[in-house]
Amino acid sequence: MHVDHDANADNRPTVSVVIPMHNEQGAVSGLVQGISAAASELPAFEIIAVDDGSTDGTYEALKEMQKDCPQLRILQHRIAGGQSAAVHSGVKAARANICCTLDGDGQNPPEELPKIWAPLVSGDDASIGLVAGQRVGRKDTASKKLASRFANALRGWMLKDGTRDTGCGFKAFRTQAFLDLPFFNHMHRYLPALFKAYGWNIALVDVAHQQRLSGESKYTNFGRAMVGIWDLFGVVWLTRRAKSVSAKEASRS
Repeated sequence: MHVDHDANADNRPTVSVVIPMHNEQGAVSGLVQGISAAASELPAFEIIAVDDGSTDGTYEALKEMQKDCPQLRILQHRIAGGQSAAVHSGVKAARANICCTLDGDGQNPPEELPKIWAPLVSGDDASIGLVAGQRVGRKDTASKKLASRFANALRGWMLKDGTRDTGCGFKAFRTQAFLDLPFFNHMHRYLPALFKAYGWNIALVDVAHQQRLSGESKYTNFGRAMVGIWDLFGVVWLTRRAKSVSAKEASRS
């Protein structure tokens, strides 16, 4: 993989890996170690763990890992704000021009990360704003997979976003392009549609999936469905009203 070394001319990391975490104490060590190993091929990287109001020992576990991982930065929400809020806080704090996300429960194997950031780090296609993972061989319950399949089909029909699995935590994107998007809760499930609406191309990458390392799901199937219906109508409205032009300052003559 070609690495753009110019990205580090100002001592910024090549990639910032953002992990939203809520009561994931048991997953901390494996995730931080796995991300560090996967990112060892990069000139520089940082890991931004966002403790989203955890009530277990997640924060303490992160502080312990920080002793041996200088690339680890820790942000903390006093109260839980949800996955999208945690991701947004992490991206706002990121020092790299490229951010990569994965779930904090360990179901996204860190060794898959290089496949996600490769299209952006290579710099071969400046039109790509987002690389989205699509899970294969999902290790979820039958009911959760069925609910997800229905939600993805409905979302795909309404948004025409071209991806079968927007619920996958693996995403890589241009940091500023993400911050230019309108923020709302649960936006992490609609990033392909939002990036396309704002003029970016997206790349899709198949990724592995594994059993949860700790904790339990933060959503019920019913609760996810109810929130998702309202979100869908909102995202349809947003994508149809997205700003479609950008300005370029004229050079002084």
